[in-house]
Amino acid sequence: MRYLLVPLRAVLLVPHILIGIGIAFVAFPLSRTQARRNRINHWWSRWVLRLCGVRLRFSGQPLGDELSDTGIQAGRIGRMLLSNHISWIDIFAINAVMPCRFVAKADIVRWPVIGGMLAHSGTLFIERGRRSAVATMNEVVQGYLRAGESIGIFPEGTTTRGDGLLAFHSNLLAPALETGCPVWPVGLRYTERGKFSDAAAFVGEMGLITSIARMLVADQLEIEVAFLPPLDASAYQNRHTLARAAHAAVAVHFGLREALEQTKAAEDLAA
Repeated sequence: MRYLLVPLRAVLLVPHILIGIGIAFVAFPLSRTQARRNRINHWWSRWVLRLCGVRLRFSGQPLGDELSDTGIQAGRIGRMLLSNHISWIDIFAINAVMPCRFVAKADIVRWPVIGGMLAHSGTLFIERGRRSAVATMNEVVQGYLRAGESIGIFPEGTTTRGDGLLAFHSNLLAPALETGCPVWPVGLRYTERGKFSDAAAFVGEMGLITSIARMLVADQLEIEVAFLPPLDASAYQNRHTLARAAHAAVAVHFGLREALEQTKAAEDLAA
């Protein structure tokens, strides 16, 4: 039965992407508030998951006030979300629960169709490896946080299969310390029939079409989006200790002993 759904989902995904193009290039520029764009993004992202055959499950405290007209307002400090990174669809999985602006690698903006859609939806792009780019982005992120928006960051800096956890880089965490915003560790995990799955992993030289096809044929693919207890940025000495705390929170949630040992080793070295 599931193989009969594969061509149907693939056919329906095409017009949904076309709708997304119209939303990104027409509806978003005409939307007066970020809250309204968030509601559109929330709806569109949920359907991307469904049409790719990915079931969504979230745990913890969903942060849904960005969907209300009063959820984003001047004078209210936003949030920073720090998530592990497995696939291009991670952004849509988080947006399907709690829409936010993401910081992504600049090469993504050059992707056909999806790059332009993400750019017009408010994604912030950064050239990796350039100190000036990091400083500029931190200023931009700080401005959005002070405006009450939520910012999503993938501090591993790259994607993984999802069965491990790389160290969290701290370069983009300075705005959290400067604004005193809450920092929410977010854990992502893909499973098939309750067991670990790398069907959604977007690693190496894999192409986007290949990635979509792998998800479409997966057997009951599900993503868990876990919103873990927030961290008070003001309680940490610097961005490095904050990054390690967020890393440890995700590692503990998924029981990743090796990642926990790496965090402890980094803390011992810093001490």
